[in-house]
Amino acid sequence: MIKSILPLSLIIAFRFFGLFIVLPVLSVYAINLYGATTTLVGVVIGGYALTQMLFQVPFGIMSDKLGRKGTIITGLLLFAIGSIFCAIADDILMLMLGRFLQGAGAIGAVVTATISDLVKEEQRPKAMATMGMFIGMSFAASMLLGPTIGSFAGVPTLFYLTAVIAIVSIFILVKYVPNPPKITHTYKHKAIVSDVLLNSNLIKMNITNFLQKGLMTFAFMIIPMVLINNYEWQMSDLWKVYLPAMIFGFLSMAPAAIIAEKKGKFKEILALGIFFFGVSYLLIGLSAGYILFIVGVVIFFIGFNMHEPIMQSLATKFAKVHQRGLVLGVFNACGYLGTFLGGLLGGIFFEDVELTTIVYTIVVICILWIILIITMPNPLKKRLMYIHLDENTRQNTNKLDSILHIDEWYINDTENLLVIKYDNENINENTILETLK
Repeated sequence: MIKSILPLSLIIAFRFFGLFIVLPVLSVYAINLYGATTTLVGVVIGGYALTQMLFQVPFGIMSDKLGRKGTIITGLLLFAIGSIFCAIADDILMLMLGRFLQGAGAIGAVVTATISDLVKEEQRPKAMATMGMFIGMSFAASMLLGPTIGSFAGVPTLFYLTAVIAIVSIFILVKYVPNPPKITHTYKHKAIVSDVLLNSNLIKMNITNFLQKGLMTFAFMIIPMVLINNYEWQMSDLWKVYLPAMIFGFLSMAPAAIIAEKKGKFKEILALGIFFFGVSYLLIGLSAGYILFIVGVVIFFIGFNMHEPIMQSLATKFAKVHQRGLVLGVFNACGYLGTFLGGLLGGIFFEDVELTTIVYTIVVICILWIILIITMPNPLKKRLMYIHLDENTRQNTNKLDSILHIDEWYINDTENLLVIKYDNENINENTILETLK
């Protein structure tokens, strides 16, 4: 598993690093470009997420028809081109175009689907958690490196760096990622969009991704601007707030992932992270000095990094295998919509609405959000069995549809395996094997 997952996790981490590294300084850089307003700056900050959202489904369809690797390469090339546009931009509209192009390479769900293709079902939570940890680490590193490199070498240098990272990611993909196996999903019914959209647990996860990403983008809109405008900081000083945020955020990731994955306390971790969001915004909005402001920022990123390693994994636990691509597409689209609206609304409200009014509104949202999350059940653990397929077993697979307590089954044609997920508290392996004879 490690040989397959590490390069893919590194690729997705590099891509997020390329997006994250400019966020700590983008608002104060963009506001000084020709034609800039706070609303347009908000669009620049969250703009990549709009095209991410729009291209999630097309890229998913493309990956099914043309293959995962080719789709990922296409997305990385678009990201590299968009980064170069951003680097050479001398006005706000050119920068906005570059950000839209960066987001058009919507490979997040495709990489996640590739990971799902390459690992066995019981290894998938660990694989998803590993990917989440890499994303969290890229987020933490970008918090430190973005302000540091941006202040000394200039923000355009950050965009050139992201273009180079995209090309390196293509090399890693071609050289080290194996081709995914061919899987035949055999069910009575195909994945139905309404089943995914109306699933109450998935609705709660989609709302969570929407709000979490929206609050993140909004935070990146206001943090540097408040520090520079209200406390007279320089861009070169921003590392002083992002360094402790990075350290404490990074330290929160592993305990959160372990408690969620090993102890099954997913909703408890989500609720605690949301509580931290509410507290952090109160400190950010009501602090009279920069010390409490920094404490608020640190608490926010603790909550954010607690969420990141488990979000994708938890969403997939509420989906069957043949629904997983659709579920992740909708889930990621909701997150990107939140990212875009967080930046847009931050730009609109920053000058016209008191910060205290904004943070009180966010606290109310967090309280309602926690209530929503605690009504969601933690997913139950299921047992999997793998059966080598002979001709007789293959002919009898349809009998599995009539057995209660079998959640799903599918065939891995590449490895010639029948994979069955079942509730081991209500049915045993012998019963299943007898049915297949």
